[in-house]
Amino acid sequence: MIHRAATAALVLLLAACGGGSSTIPAAPALQESPDQALARMSASNANDTRVARSLFGAVSGPTSQAPEAVGFYSRGCLAGAQELPETGATWQAMRLSRNRNWGTPELISFLQDLSRFAATQPGWAGLYVGDLGQPRGGPALTGHASHQVGLDADIWLRAPDRLNLSRAERESISSTLMARTSGAYTNASWTPQHEAILRHAAQDPRVERIFIFPGAKVAMCANATGDRSWLSKIRPLGGHDTHFHVRLSCPAGDTSCVTQDPVPPGDGCAEAQRWVDNIINPPPRDPNAPPPAPPRGPVLMNELPAQCLAVLGSN
Repeated sequence: MIHRAATAALVLLLAACGGGSSTIPAAPALQESPDQALARMSASNANDTRVARSLFGAVSGPTSQAPEAVGFYSRGCLAGAQELPETGATWQAMRLSRNRNWGTPELISFLQDLSRFAATQPGWAGLYVGDLGQPRGGPALTGHASHQVGLDADIWLRAPDRLNLSRAERESISSTLMARTSGAYTNASWTPQHEAILRHAAQDPRVERIFIFPGAKVAMCANATGDRSWLSKIRPLGGHDTHFHVRLSCPAGDTSCVTQDPVPPGDGCAEAQRWVDNIINPPPRDPNAPPPAPPRGPVLMNELPAQCLAVLGSN
């Protein structure tokens, strides 16, 4: 069973656009935790102290291996990545200079499917898709703590009015801010179309979690009718007020992929309201709270599954 301290550390590692809920529960008894699985998968890699982001960030193309998500969302790599085409009938990939429009075939298929649904919404031509992962996954040179195994994607909350943006335009334009009061509420840019797209994504069985700012979750809780089970996958997380982050479950049959603990039971609406309440009225500082842990250094190769070395060196 994963210990509370290990769980908290894992949440912090995921917080940079890859989040995990602050209420991730302990794993069931006798089930290997993500930390335990990663320790086992990295055991033969103990002496490799190179900085992983420098290695993965320097590789410009994928491997020719069979597709495989290796490791955990914030500690892993990606074999046989597939590229999201820069432009499709109902999407455009943004910030092409980052070379982060790579993922598992499941992620590419999901994004194409979701973009087709988005294009049915009034005022939406499809989706602007932000970062997926690097050609071989792994830690990125900048930004995300997760997005390492080809199962995470950021989707802009800006409604695309056209899908013929030039490369230069995709570098210069920005998404639309949807939050006010530091994420406690949605602003006037938030629409029923946003909620419909998020609901459709959450109802997809491939989806594990979706991260968005707390005020958006509270708004969806207030507006949802009928079956509310999909709300459990919508997880409040700061820093997600111009995009939402979709995380897929490990693909069926991929034994190298480390699963995340399931979301807690229930719709999660009370938890989201607590996030909002704490933004509006921050709780007093606990004088007995331990000091925050110092920032950790960059991820080293010996913290990744040993298989990631083969991914780096493969054709």
